[in-house]
Amino acid sequence: MDADSHHHDLARISGAAGGRRHFRYFDYMIAAFVAILLLSNLIGAAKLATVWGYTFGAGILFFPISYVLGDVLTEVYGYANARRCVWTGFIALGFMAFMSTVVVAMPASADWGCAASADPRFADVLKTSDAGTICQSTYVSVFGSTWRIAAASLIAFWCGEFVNSFVMAKMKIWTAGKMLWTRTIGSTVFGQAIDSAIFYPIAFYGIWETQSIVAVMITNWALKVAWEAALTPVTYAVVGILKRREGVDVFDTDTDFSPFAKAGPPAQ
Repeated sequence: MDADSHHHDLARISGAAGGRRHFRYFDYMIAAFVAILLLSNLIGAAKLATVWGYTFGAGILFFPISYVLGDVLTEVYGYANARRCVWTGFIALGFMAFMSTVVVAMPASADWGCAASADPRFADVLKTSDAGTICQSTYVSVFGSTWRIAAASLIAFWCGEFVNSFVMAKMKIWTAGKMLWTRTIGSTVFGQAIDSAIFYPIAFYGIWETQSIVAVMITNWALKVAWEAALTPVTYAVVGILKRREGVDVFDTDTDFSPFAKAGPPAQ
């Protein structure tokens, strides 16, 4: 199973050339990457679900799609373009954290009605309080986040994605562009290890027992790697389609891997 064998007719270009090239589908990929990143943090992060007796963060169902997209971006468009995506995602996440902090902190109107205030189960609370208080409480439970969790999420994402992209780009050179599955899984092993090792201690040290932090860290890391492995056929399909459409194969042989390096302007 080596999808890369079908790409021998593609023009091989360097990472520097890839960083300057205008690609047909790159804008759609960056939009999808940022959208899934924000939505999985906003909608999925706050909910704990229990299915068949196993409890997990609901966001883990969809968040792995962003790893697939991260891998596809590096594999198809090269490290320089993936770096632009990581920075775009980082800034978008930062703005989301700032906006949610401001909006949650604004005083609620007593007349603010929502699904919770109309729920008959809260009728007794409504008699002694007001609709706005109930709605604010439920709103905070969904959109509120402590500064620690917001900071942990931002730092872990930034570090984890850059490690993921770096390992992916280097392994592509080592494997001569073959055996895509080795680098999609290998990059996730390292990238998500960094992500989990940063996020959980920053977010929960001193709040959770240390052994709980370590247990959750390892479990989530293993689940994410397993998800990446399970989604390998999807990654192969998307990479194959995009490489054929773009007509080139980017190898980061001359790339500046600094997260702060600037790529040249896109060629017209």
